[in-house]
Amino acid sequence: MTRTTAVLLSLGVVLTAGLTGCSQATSRTSAGNAAPAPARAPVQDNAKPEDAKAGVAGGAVAGKPNAPIATAQRSIVYRGSITVRVTDVNAKAAELTSLAIGAGGLIGGDERQMDAGRSVATLTLRIPAAQFTSTLNDIGKLGTEQSRKVSAEDVTAQVIDLDARIRSQQASVDRVRALLARAQSIADITSIESELARREADLESMQAQQRDLADLTTLSTIAVTLLGPDVAAAPKPRPADSGFVAGLKAGWKAFSASVSVLLTVLGAVLPFAVAIGVPLWALTLWLRRRTRLQLTASTATALSSATTPPNAGSAT
Repeated sequence: MTRTTAVLLSLGVVLTAGLTGCSQATSRTSAGNAAPAPARAPVQDNAKPEDAKAGVAGGAVAGKPNAPIATAQRSIVYRGSITVRVTDVNAKAAELTSLAIGAGGLIGGDERQMDAGRSVATLTLRIPAAQFTSTLNDIGKLGTEQSRKVSAEDVTAQVIDLDARIRSQQASVDRVRALLARAQSIADITSIESELARREADLESMQAQQRDLADLTTLSTIAVTLLGPDVAAAPKPRPADSGFVAGLKAGWKAFSASVSVLLTVLGAVLPFAVAIGVPLWALTLWLRRRTRLQLTASTATALSSATTPPNAGSAT
């Protein structure tokens, strides 16, 4: 019994070991054939739910970040003019220069007529667009503001169109330069160089326009007029008249102007009429008198011939 039991126990141990080995081999095979699980991105501590929602809504592609959305910036050209009456034109003009330089701008023009209390100064300021309104208000505080005019022109469409045309023209110039590099004959080189010069001239003209627009949008223009205390104020424009009375006034002005023009023409023609007409008038009178005398003489001759008898001489 003891020997039989020992044999059975040995067989049980061998079978158990075999089953365990098969199970481990099967597990390793299954693990080797299975696809690897995707790695999870690390979660940041400061991540927000809104960021995750934005990523899903933006339609991000795996491995490619979302492209930033460009926001168009408006290009505005600001122009202003202001008239200020001051006690000392020369001193306030100096303050105005310091004000423009302090705002990051410059003086584009300075014209002064010094005549004590009747002095007048006209300055042109180029001010950064961001400082346009504040600078205009500071100028008005130099004295007593008389008038102000501000205009703003949106040139965004012109800037965008000009940028696109410049890029297209630059590409055209590059293509012609490539053709010139591959040209072999003198005729081809001459023709291509002529076309290249024309296209480069067009490109330079567009670039000059682009620089002008950039200057106008970067630096705004303010025309400042400083008046002395004794300078007469410019008269305010009167509103245009309308109605019957206005029409009557306009008609009378037109009639007066027509009569004035007619008299002017007559005055210009009169000297010529006198110089030429008087001799012609005298000549006409002389010719008429001569003709009358000739007719009188002819008539007298005819009458004398008719009254004389044809044989009066022979009877004697």
